[in-house]
Amino acid sequence: METKKRSQFSGKLGFVLAAAGSAVGLGNIWRFPYYAAKYGGGAFILVYIILVLTFGYTLMVTEIAIGRKTGLSPIGAYRKIAPKSTFIGVIAVVVAVIITPYYSVIGGWVIKYLTVFASGGMEAAAGDTFFSDYIASNGEPVLWMDLFILMGAVILFKGVKEGIEKASKVLMPALVLLTIFLAVYTMTLPGAAEGFKYLLIPDFSRFSVMGVVAAMGQMFYSMSLGMAIMITYGSYMKKDEDIEKCVGQIEIFDTGIAVLAAMMIVPAVFVFSGGDPQALNAGPSLMFITLPKVFATMPLGGLVGAVFFVLVLFAALTSIISLMEAIISAVVDHLNLKRHTAVILTAAFCFVVGVAPSLGYGIWANFDIFGLQILDFMDFVSNYLLMPLGTCMTCILVGWITSPQLVADELKASGSFKRQPLYTFMLKYIAPIFTLAIMAAYVLDTFKLIKL
Repeated sequence: METKKRSQFSGKLGFVLAAAGSAVGLGNIWRFPYYAAKYGGGAFILVYIILVLTFGYTLMVTEIAIGRKTGLSPIGAYRKIAPKSTFIGVIAVVVAVIITPYYSVIGGWVIKYLTVFASGGMEAAAGDTFFSDYIASNGEPVLWMDLFILMGAVILFKGVKEGIEKASKVLMPALVLLTIFLAVYTMTLPGAAEGFKYLLIPDFSRFSVMGVVAAMGQMFYSMSLGMAIMITYGSYMKKDEDIEKCVGQIEIFDTGIAVLAAMMIVPAVFVFSGGDPQALNAGPSLMFITLPKVFATMPLGGLVGAVFFVLVLFAALTSIISLMEAIISAVVDHLNLKRHTAVILTAAFCFVVGVAPSLGYGIWANFDIFGLQILDFMDFVSNYLLMPLGTCMTCILVGWITSPQLVADELKASGSFKRQPLYTFMLKYIAPIFTLAIMAAYVLDTFKLIKL
């Protein structure tokens, strides 16, 4: 089973664009701008960049190196490194298994809004109850979710080179161009300069310890850490590619898109609200409630809104194919199935399981788990419990039980490892504490013991 020839990306560009596509997702588009606006603008962005270059760098290098060194999906990779650590790989795959169905529900919402804006329904989408009425319906959200899953499955059916890599080479450049276009357009709006000042000038009076925690959580989710993806993609990486350089380029893509998204959204909402920063406190609903109202006030708002939701769809697609691939790779490796069969089974699983979070705002709206709706509970368990827990265990495994040299040798086999002292220090002493801090803070926030 472990001796089968493994698919590979054709080269550095294919790997970087695919991995960056996984990192650039819905969190970059709505959550990063929201956090940046809430926690001091430039102060939050500065802290976020520092965390990406230290904490995020350490975790991403570790996961990619484990994947490439073993040439296996997460369960087999951890088993090969240390047989007793197999459960860490299981946790990583379970994270992807939980996230993929509910992420597909949100992807379906994006397609719905794109079709509404593209068909001239901007005024309807800007209505006060449009979003709540839509997600409370029982049939339509499931159909759009199924279409989103099908789009990802069609790409994945073609394999690593012909599917994931080719799609990433089209979607990622298009995503960058659309983000730049919308950010530049926002700059032309009357009053946008004040919004840019609010976003980019550091305001430490709005920053706090919870701002650091929020930046850590955002970085963790945004960079696709702890969810089996980077280990899976690392296993498809050629042995002669420089991991450290690739990680640096992924960081640039991920952070650049996030900052551009903030430059696109925050000034536009600022203009729409007349300078009231509370308009940015919509959280997740920012994308589906606040922004349609903003587009409705803009010149060419229907066109701008349609372009925006094309951008969001591309970001969502690049992420869903990486999440599904993490599951597919594990199924192929451990059930010894053909790839096409694994793709079909993974898509079918998502079709079935995704019904629950999709109907969680409709006929099952009164059903909750520990006070959380179905989608929110799945998000909580995957992102705020299992992801940081699995990552903390990885840091302990590589930092203390095996050796950081395991990763260093893999990096040095294909390039330099200039930040090795920083890497070793972060892996052994800082990253485990940070991951546990993220988990503790979000548990306390979810159950209203503190407020992020």
